[in-house]
Amino acid sequence: MNKKGSNIKLIALDMDGTLLNENHQVTNENRQAIKQAEQKGINVVLSTGRSLRTARDYVLSLELSSYLVTVNGGEIWGPNGELVEVNPVDTEQIKWMYELSKKHNAGFWVTSREEVWRNNLPEDLFSQRWLKFGFEIEEDEIRGRVLTELKAKDLFEISNSSPKNIEVNALGINKAKGLQKVCELLGITMENVMAIGDSLNDIAMITEAGLGIAMGNAQAVVKEAADDVTGTNQDSGVAQAIHKWVLD
Repeated sequence: MNKKGSNIKLIALDMDGTLLNENHQVTNENRQAIKQAEQKGINVVLSTGRSLRTARDYVLSLELSSYLVTVNGGEIWGPNGELVEVNPVDTEQIKWMYELSKKHNAGFWVTSREEVWRNNLPEDLFSQRWLKFGFEIEEDEIRGRVLTELKAKDLFEISNSSPKNIEVNALGINKAKGLQKVCELLGITMENVMAIGDSLNDIAMITEAGLGIAMGNAQAVVKEAADDVTGTNQDSGVAQAIHKWVLD
């Protein structure tokens, strides 16, 4: 175990591009390392841009017994499946982002507390409780224009989960904010956290954690923000980091 890892009481894991390989599976190496960390009394928390619906099966498969941070901090779930906190996006802003997507002919998805909508929205926007708006844009120039308009509003937390998308949460809501709440509930601090991720929506937790780890397949800016870089998601980089910093 490295000295910086001796104080770790919580491991926060992004899912896509981090815990999961390209087939959206958890490798046996990752599974075993997580189990060993839990046996040492360390909390393992998935901190993801996914909704509960698309994260839950992994939590059950891994038999995790701690908290869960979903939708980039939009929701925090307790060990017994109870909703601890919800941080919504204003419906009027969802409407504005929908218009922005139409203006630039951009693909989009929107996560509400009820479901995920792709390239369409319900007639009554106020029938849903919105958590995140995502733009899917292949062309760099168009993505840049959309980013410029989003930033000009100064109302949003802007990140991504791949170089080709933009993810928008309520201002100040991100994975780090969600993990701060989890730490508070567990009686620990962010200094006790090792956070592992690969995309812009992971930077806040990587920089605010006591130990921030970027995946080998992470975006360059994420690697620059991290304390260390582990293997790729295809090579069980999560297991490598857990062994290096916590177990060995």
